[in-house]
Amino acid sequence: MPETASPAGASASQEAEISAALGTRSVVLVGMMGAGKSTIGRRLSARLRLPFLDADIEIEAAAGMSIPDIFETHGEPHFRDGEARVIARLLDGGPAVIATGGGAFMREETRSRIGSRAVSIWLKADADVIMKRVKRRADRPLLQTADPAATVGRLIEEREPVYQRADITIWSRDVPHEKIVDECIDALHAWLCHNSTETSNTMGATQ
Repeated sequence: MPETASPAGASASQEAEISAALGTRSVVLVGMMGAGKSTIGRRLSARLRLPFLDADIEIEAAAGMSIPDIFETHGEPHFRDGEARVIARLLDGGPAVIATGGGAFMREETRSRIGSRAVSIWLKADADVIMKRVKRRADRPLLQTADPAATVGRLIEEREPVYQRADITIWSRDVPHEKIVDECIDALHAWLCHNSTETSNTMGATQ
């Protein structure tokens, strides 16, 4: 009787194939604040047995101050310059799963570098999901406005046409985190191992 792979064994094989196909490239998560880039990134890195790097944490370490303090002291343009340098360094460091800040992918230089050194995944979330996740946090400089919900709507409108350039799109929604990670794994495997590069993979939109 022929042997059949267990679901766990099949998943492990899929993850090993992804890691092999990545080579020296990283997986970079992009999208709005509150989309779950850090939460999903940590779990995805564990599945792929790759380091997890949070660009915002690396920026704070390099600057010696928090991101809100960088914004307040030096302004957003200074922050964006430092962000681009940090992400370039992380991409040069070899394969990893990297979570980026919401505005990082908007910079053409950074997008180009991600395109050549990584596979990008856009975690797409609607405004209601984002507001639900970020409303209790005070460390979002761009939301220190009189109408945070309107600000989120404006940022989504500005950024989504650029986020759409990511290699893969995954809907971030209120389901168990591992379901989103499973969809990332499936999409990465299709992208890297089955040459599904003609159009962006989109998963989770109807579930």
